[in-house]
Amino acid sequence: MSTPPLIKVQNLKKSYQTDEVVTPVLEGLSFIIEKGEFVAIMGPSGSGKSTLMHILGFLDRPSSGTYLFKGQETSGFTDRELANIRNTAVGFVFQSFFLMSKTTVLENVKLPLIYSAEPAKEKKAKAAVEAVGLTYRLNYFSSQLSGGEKQRVAIARALVNNPDVIFADEPTGNLDSKSGHQIMEILEKLNDSGKTIILVTHEQDTARHARRIIKLLDGQIVDDSAVIDRRFVKDGGLNK
Repeated sequence: MSTPPLIKVQNLKKSYQTDEVVTPVLEGLSFIIEKGEFVAIMGPSGSGKSTLMHILGFLDRPSSGTYLFKGQETSGFTDRELANIRNTAVGFVFQSFFLMSKTTVLENVKLPLIYSAEPAKEKKAKAAVEAVGLTYRLNYFSSQLSGGEKQRVAIARALVNNPDVIFADEPTGNLDSKSGHQIMEILEKLNDSGKTIILVTHEQDTARHARRIIKLLDGQIVDDSAVIDRRFVKDGGLNK
């Protein structure tokens, strides 16, 4: 029996209603994301890319259509079931980091494990910090870190529960170009090791670190295509 895709959406729609005004945001999206892919979702402001990520990451529900996660239809999941999936099956990296400022790097990374029965919480957290190359900052407070280091902590925190997929929403948006490139290289390495990454960005250079780009415009998919060899990106256009 074949393994179902990690994510499968069909005719996915989302709209918001204020009084009697209905505002459509997503209009009938259909696509599949397999385990191990690195997909960038692109589009201008208002295209629906963040709304789509929130639905795929179980932070919101679609208005209609189907969303299958690991072969399971998600529309019937209770709020408790969705909360459990968010804590165990998905990891999030946001533009604004969302770290606790008066808490150490290690303690920030351990946060998702608070309600976990995992016996080796300290070991798992240290391994996640090591995976993003930040062991030398293990006992620093997050307020003592640079922007790039804070985002690495956020990635480690997203990793600590060994999720099926990591969602990264504009992860380089608050960083300088050098730090942003370092963050994208970390996400590339995680993908190379087998992690599924779904990136939301409006920046073409950032999106080209992925292996596939889904472009949205006015809530619809206008392009879904593979990215050229990443070496082309790294070499500034010269594929060596």
